[in-house]
Amino acid sequence: MPVYVDREAPKLWRRIYSEATLEASLLAEKWKLVLAGLAFQYIHGLAAHGVHYLHRPGPTLQDAGFFILPALGQDKAFVSETVFVTIFVSFVLWTFHPFVSHSKKIYTVLIWCRVFVYLAASQSLRIITFFATQLPGPNYHCREGSKLAKIPPPKNVLEVLLINFPDGVIYGCGDLIFSSHTIFTLVFVRTYQRYGIRRWIKHLAWLMAVIQSLLIIASRKHYTVDIVVARPGRLGKWYTVNLVMFYVDSKLPEMAERSSGPSPTPLLPLSTKDGNKSKEDHQRLLNKTNVADEL
Repeated sequence: MPVYVDREAPKLWRRIYSEATLEASLLAEKWKLVLAGLAFQYIHGLAAHGVHYLHRPGPTLQDAGFFILPALGQDKAFVSETVFVTIFVSFVLWTFHPFVSHSKKIYTVLIWCRVFVYLAASQSLRIITFFATQLPGPNYHCREGSKLAKIPPPKNVLEVLLINFPDGVIYGCGDLIFSSHTIFTLVFVRTYQRYGIRRWIKHLAWLMAVIQSLLIIASRKHYTVDIVVARPGRLGKWYTVNLVMFYVDSKLPEMAERSSGPSPTPLLPLSTKDGNKSKEDHQRLLNKTNVADEL
């Protein structure tokens, strides 16, 4: 076993190095889109914190999900977050699997470019929605009598820009319709559904998405409508996230599968700004990756 590990270690490092070189070249072309995607995550957090200033606690609205699902209680609120973190971390690790795996169907940079577009489009609609109508938060810290349900006006701009981190992120109120956790979950699950290769993982991912949706309602973090609006039916083409992803896919170039042959096709068209030189450089990097995989 030690001999086998010793022999495989150089191959693994060569594979990581060649993949990192290739991904770096893609990032050099797509860095503006990646940076914009990351920046919009901050903007979304800023908006979610901003609506908290407008939140006015009130009686919890009548909700069918609350009637059907018993409340987990404040002491078990971590359960839904645990499921979400598991989905989040698993997806992030999967997007980086080309660095260590022989089986390469995606490019890390390009898959995240597409994910950021999905997220930005869905979150833009979410921002419009929760600013248009503020509902009384059903979460325990958003109810009448809680000191966190209402926050005083900001003293300065810096207080707003820093989002009162981390309390402003953990104990937010007012950003209800529709669920941000569900947006992330469905974007990740549907992306793997389309570009992943393990059937059992696809089934497990959908099961975890359903379980998480039920746990969010049982934790009283969102009303049922917040989940239903964000969550699509697997066979349908309606509701927000599904509709957004369907629209984005119709506008962006098709993401072809990454070939294991000598001339793989990029997931998104590369810039032709530098003409043939750019294409030749990219092809050389691809060939290096294939050679490393065969060693």
